[in-house]
Amino acid sequence: MSSSLAQLIKERRSVHSFEDREVPIDLVMEMLETAIWVPNYHLTQPWRFIISSGQGKRTMAEAVRTIKEMRESDPAKKQETGERFYSRIMSLPMIITVVMRESTNLITREEDYASTSCVIHNLSLLAWEQGIGMVWETYPWLLEAVFREAMGILPGEKVLGNLHVGYPKHIPAAKPRIPASERITLMK
Repeated sequence: MSSSLAQLIKERRSVHSFEDREVPIDLVMEMLETAIWVPNYHLTQPWRFIISSGQGKRTMAEAVRTIKEMRESDPAKKQETGERFYSRIMSLPMIITVVMRESTNLITREEDYASTSCVIHNLSLLAWEQGIGMVWETYPWLLEAVFREAMGILPGEKVLGNLHVGYPKHIPAAKPRIPASERITLMK
């Protein structure tokens, strides 16, 4: 898609609409092997990835449906709300849940969060280079015991988010950025 790193960074978009087409798991595994090459203090490498497709998506979708139905206060809307979220998850080609082991040391935990975020960004650039789009999503239900249990998330692990991954059906237009020059303080 792009020829230079600068061009790749500027062209990458968060994609919310995907073709009904599988993303090869082998390709995702290969991209993750490259994406993990980020700065990481003391090489704690706290990340882990849960790749959901097929039955894995169904497991996630059922957990989210349960959560949404439990949280819906209007009894007439319980099933409708649960089904809407179930259908949305099932419509995605692939979901990668990014999990990080949380250090008891606050500084290490913050550094690990930053490193794991860099892994996600690297993955988004590598995917874009392959014509694959993704978006990093966070939701309150990522913290719910029902979701954590269904996905095998262990005590002491933090979910950074779900990455929706697929071939773009629609690529959004670029949104303007505030120039870095307006956010730089030079101290001489």
